[in-house]
Amino acid sequence: MTVADYDVVVVGLGPTGLTLANLLGRRGVSVLVLEREPECYGRARAVYTDDECMRIFQNAGVADELAADMNVDSSVQWVRGDGRVVIQFHQTDRPQGWPVVNFLYQPYLEGALERALDRYPHVTVRRGREVVDFDQDDSGVSVEHAHCPGTGYGTRTAESDPRTAERVRAKFLVGCDGGRSVVRTRLGIEMSGTSFPERWLVVDLKARDGVDAFRHLPYFDFVCDPELPVVSCPQPDRHHRFEFMLTESQTKQEMEDPDTVRRHIARFVDPDEVRVLRKLVYTFNAVIADRWRDGRILIAGDAAHMTPQFVGQGMGSGIRDADNLSWKLAAIIEHGASERVLDSYQSERAPHAKAMIDFSVFNKALVSVDSRLLAAARDLAIATALRVPGLGGWIRAAKMKPAPRFRRNAYLGLPRRGLRGSEGRLSPQPEVRTYEGRHCRLDDVLGLGFSVLGYGVDPRAVLGADDVAALRRLGTEFVTVYPAGGRPQGRPGDGRTGGDHHLDVEDHTGTLGRWLARAGVRIGGLVLLRPDRYVFGTATPEDGGALIAELFRQLTWSATSSPEIARAANTLGA
Repeated sequence: MTVADYDVVVVGLGPTGLTLANLLGRRGVSVLVLEREPECYGRARAVYTDDECMRIFQNAGVADELAADMNVDSSVQWVRGDGRVVIQFHQTDRPQGWPVVNFLYQPYLEGALERALDRYPHVTVRRGREVVDFDQDDSGVSVEHAHCPGTGYGTRTAESDPRTAERVRAKFLVGCDGGRSVVRTRLGIEMSGTSFPERWLVVDLKARDGVDAFRHLPYFDFVCDPELPVVSCPQPDRHHRFEFMLTESQTKQEMEDPDTVRRHIARFVDPDEVRVLRKLVYTFNAVIADRWRDGRILIAGDAAHMTPQFVGQGMGSGIRDADNLSWKLAAIIEHGASERVLDSYQSERAPHAKAMIDFSVFNKALVSVDSRLLAAARDLAIATALRVPGLGGWIRAAKMKPAPRFRRNAYLGLPRRGLRGSEGRLSPQPEVRTYEGRHCRLDDVLGLGFSVLGYGVDPRAVLGADDVAALRRLGTEFVTVYPAGGRPQGRPGDGRTGGDHHLDVEDHTGTLGRWLARAGVRIGGLVLLRPDRYVFGTATPEDGGALIAELFRQLTWSATSSPEIARAANTLGA
């Protein structure tokens, strides 16, 4: 056996593992990624991602490349069997700086994420390597892995070769190895929830060259036909997916037969104009792991929760896990934060993941009604609700989707103030105008770490010198947000604090100003954002020092991190 040292070992090279490795790599953390399969899957599974995940991809430095291969801003609708629209969702606003609706072809997304890892010499990818054992102590995790010929993503059995075993040492191990997670299983972690008996046939198609086979199917349709509920999903580059609900009498063998597949898709497309890339009968689970962490070992993505496909949030939940974990691991590894910050991982992520599971199950129940009487009652109830003032607009804007906010008193940050408090909520990402007159997304000026926004004021001028020095050691960005037309004018030096480069932006759309007003932040006030862009807390100019002190108290920095951090921690007796 050979030994090598890494900061983090990531198990699994799906979307969750790829996102985590990219975020850690961009933050300078050394990573080893182990993947059992020698080659990527090459077929679609997830088909959708939202604006929140695109913002995470932006901070991983890959969003523009991914967006180039996506079908964006499509309408999503429920239709009857004859094609009449029951309700249409069409969201064109961009609260997170990206389209809310993004349909993707997963092999393109995974390929781009894996190529992006080549940018980081401190990130190593090992395909065809299976984790066979691991153990941990107070200082790290030992991981044993061996060569594996792969299972063809579950199509065959394969065992690793013990003669090729290697052992590596890491500070942390993260299992992103899917629903049959080896990491979760070896830790003895149970999953709670429901396994649904309903079966669906998924058929992935691609139009033949020179044929517009799907031109007449431009939108994502839930076909709410009690005789045969169907999902019709447009995808980039002439791909399309159909999902057909099976009856109890239909067998897997029958439904996966080419003649049966041809008969089903013929209802929507000319079978001679398409190629069938994949056909599979599946059931689905709505389950969540009881524990997401065991000391220095964590699980994420499908290893921690499995979401039915009916709102396209299974992959998205894993991407959110990666975002939440990446900055906390980096804070511990790079800046000496306490491991206790990882206690907030499950408390922050699990309630939102469970809410997404429940939302998906609810949508499934409505879409898959197979009784004509119940379907008529459902359609009448929806039509009535859409005519109710306020409620109709709320439904059309898809506000039933779980909001990006943490449960009260279960997150790293100041307690939420009132019903509309911004603490523990995801901040918006509007387009802002730089000093040079260029437009950019807000996160592009916030960096990868913590950021302090001053509304109409340089945050450095409000905070004490020790606080500024301690925050600088964390790579914190200090940004002044001016309202449109509100930049200071006058003689050279007026309104400046001097010193090094200072970032300032102009809120030319007014979006930030309106959000700050709702958060109770006035001119001169401060907002402290976590690296994942959730609000840690806000403060008046007079309370800025207390805000920063509370940050250090909650992060419980090691006194050896830096003199400035030690002073900040010791002030609170940490």
